[in-house]
Amino acid sequence: MKRHLSSTLVYVLLTIAAALILYPVIYTFFMAVMSPEEASAYPPSFFPHSFHMANFTEVFEIVPIAAFIGNTFLISGLTMIGQLITASLAAYAFAKMEFRGKNFIFSMFVATMMIPWEVTIIPNYLTVRSWNWLDTYQGLTVPFLATAFGTFLLRQFFLQLPKELFEAARMDGCGHVRYFLFHVLPLSRPALGTLAVYSFLNMYNSYLWPLLITNSENMRTVQIGISMLEFQESTSWNLVFAGTALVILPSLLLLIFGLKQLVRGMAAGALKG
Repeated sequence: MKRHLSSTLVYVLLTIAAALILYPVIYTFFMAVMSPEEASAYPPSFFPHSFHMANFTEVFEIVPIAAFIGNTFLISGLTMIGQLITASLAAYAFAKMEFRGKNFIFSMFVATMMIPWEVTIIPNYLTVRSWNWLDTYQGLTVPFLATAFGTFLLRQFFLQLPKELFEAARMDGCGHVRYFLFHVLPLSRPALGTLAVYSFLNMYNSYLWPLLITNSENMRTVQIGISMLEFQESTSWNLVFAGTALVILPSLLLLIFGLKQLVRGMAAGALKG
């Protein structure tokens, strides 16, 4: 009886905590379907009393949100593919190959994770500008094609692969390239899936860098598009939240479908240091 009450109490507390964490997201969708009067009323309504679905069509009329979402998907997809390629190659070298100064180089590589992104934004901007890459897709993607975190994550996973597997492959005449392509990568799908979801969402939510290097409307991303729904004279919060709901919906779906891979990859990478 005592154990049953304890379990019930734990579930109640977990339900309350989950509701508090999820409520900002749920409230965004509530505000997205409110009428303009209800969205700007004080005190604010916590639940919608009407469903004003015209907010979504009005967002598409004010800003080209579909083009912004397309741009963001393209940039996020290219960045994700680039990070998977560079991080997996670097991780394999650090995990499975022997060369002079490997541990020192890897320590310096990991130490770059301690450098805040804001410190490097000005040198990156000057470099991109000197290459005439402002307001281009390459300017938006190339600075993010390599990641120290992704290399660290994949290296930890590659270290868990048994050495006997590589020795058996070598006896069959398999070199590093074939072993990497046909053995390591297929066995590392949880870690690769984790890095793919992480890099895609990270780039999808990026705001400062696209704002800094893009000038034309056809190169803008969704995070900047949301700010275009706010006007200097007045702000229609129902439209802002309708745009926000449209923007977060793809990332929410990706997180829901990729959550299992994300958890498995993080847990696998944490097993061995």
